[in-house]
Amino acid sequence: MPLVNAKEMIEKAREGHYAVGAFNINNLEWTKAILQTAEELKAPVMLGVSEGANKYMTGFEVVAAMVKAMVESMNITVPVALHLDHGSFEGAKRALKAGYTSVMFDGSHYPFEENVAKTKEIVSLAHFMGCTVEAEVGSIGGEEDGVTGRGEVADPQECKKIADLGIDFLAAGIGNIHGKYPANWQGLDFDALAAIKAECGNMPLVLHGGTGIPEEMIKKAISLGVCKINVNTECQLYFAEATRKYIEAGKDLEKKGFDPRKLLAPGTEAIKEIVKIKMEMFGCVGKAF
Repeated sequence: MPLVNAKEMIEKAREGHYAVGAFNINNLEWTKAILQTAEELKAPVMLGVSEGANKYMTGFEVVAAMVKAMVESMNITVPVALHLDHGSFEGAKRALKAGYTSVMFDGSHYPFEENVAKTKEIVSLAHFMGCTVEAEVGSIGGEEDGVTGRGEVADPQECKKIADLGIDFLAAGIGNIHGKYPANWQGLDFDALAAIKAECGNMPLVLHGGTGIPEEMIKKAISLGVCKINVNTECQLYFAEATRKYIEAGKDLEKKGFDPRKLLAPGTEAIKEIVKIKMEMFGCVGKAF
């Protein structure tokens, strides 16, 4: 089926009390592994692409064309949204023009009123093009592709103001971070999440930094309105570990084990493994139709 925006899948997740997984892609192998797993599990899925990954894969147009072609050639029947992750103001415009079906405009680093103005403009453009919009209040901690956040806890009143702009889902900082969580991490701030939910009503909420958050916290976050959960680092870690084992075992030196199709295969299978674990945890398995 063709790429879709994320509106229907996210609204179904909200109504069904589960979350859609948004998994970042970095190359063809990443994309293939996630699509195959989503199809196998009959789960809706969002393919997240950072601006850094877009640059690595040589541009928005290339990524959009690759994903559309793969969905068609692989006969993918589950809903798939191509989503810009932590997009800049100009990046969001470029992604929409290139054929992305959903964008995140991350204006959390701007003064609040500027975040409001820019978000409003992106919402108008995206909705005109039939695409969905995610916005952010309270920056997410850690660093991802050069986007650094201090881990702020979002102000519920500011969340309400951004939600009222007509966005489709809202990312709000609640103590979550990108990358690995440190040993002294204090966990998610559920009081803040409940307050944001109370202010924003039925607005679907997004949890960034899904790598390493304990399952019980994931389940509680979903019960408080989280409908989309982002995962990136964990796929990278699984891929790296499987690739390391393949090389350390000398497999790359056996016959044509150096062929990239063989060299990258263990890592690709590892991505499938962690995506399956996460989809089961999020409760989205079998929810594609």
